[in-house]
Amino acid sequence: MAQTGQVADRLTRESGETVELVKVTTAGDRSTASLASLGGTGVFAAALREALLAGECDIVVHSLKDLPTAPLPGLVVAATPKRADARDALCARGGFTLETLPVGARVGTGSPRRRAQLLSRRPDLETLDIRGNVDTRLGRVSSGDLDAVVLAAAGLERLGRLDAATQLLELSEWPTAPGQGALALEVRAGEEQLVAALDHPATRLIVETERGVLARLEAGCAAPVGVTAMLDGGLLFASARVYSLDGSGVLTSSHALYPADSPEPAEELARRIADELLAAGAAEFAPLGG
Repeated sequence: MAQTGQVADRLTRESGETVELVKVTTAGDRSTASLASLGGTGVFAAALREALLAGECDIVVHSLKDLPTAPLPGLVVAATPKRADARDALCARGGFTLETLPVGARVGTGSPRRRAQLLSRRPDLETLDIRGNVDTRLGRVSSGDLDAVVLAAAGLERLGRLDAATQLLELSEWPTAPGQGALALEVRAGEEQLVAALDHPATRLIVETERGVLARLEAGCAAPVGVTAMLDGGLLFASARVYSLDGSGVLTSSHALYPADSPEPAEELARRIADELLAAGAAEFAPLGG
């Protein structure tokens, strides 16, 4: 709701029109089961898309990392606003960082990727599956129930809670979910002009690259896969890591190209990376195909 309100404010400024917020409760909101058991992909998107197709709303604001990579007939992602911070944040009691957390510390996360990354760096940690909104998760740290939680920095920032982060985990060592920190504005096909003014082409190219890796791996948003893409000096660079669920192993692939040298730069770069990971055994290494 916070990020949707921010998009509505921008649309009002751009168009001068009043924007009404329509609240939709999704399966991901209602269930307290783990994201992995729910299937991950689409649990926060399906009800929103149904509302859009039914004409109950005209624009849907998705957290891009929660949006399935396969398009839905009749709908189109018409704009990707400029991306916020793509990093994960550790929010720990006592100002602890990942390196200084006590041995055996209890860390909460609902993400198989984050769990694998935690165990890859700190196999002594006890990871616990948690659900709930940001305040609920942070409350479990302040109450002493958990020593730390891992959350998206962008979400904390949008809610004005970034001060709860004791460490921002750098993307070079801790790649996050494809599209994390970015929003997707989805509309019915033919109504792209509703949000066209909010599109940020550089962000779109970057996140299409990241999500292209996920799609080619046939992995859902609950898979233990981290992907980071960036534009630097005109060069499009991307790196992806596939983790075993227990964090005991990781496969990495990195490639770069100049967008002007390819008719479909995001697709080509994603293909190079995903094919290399699959050739290295990613499909047997981690649970993909979901």
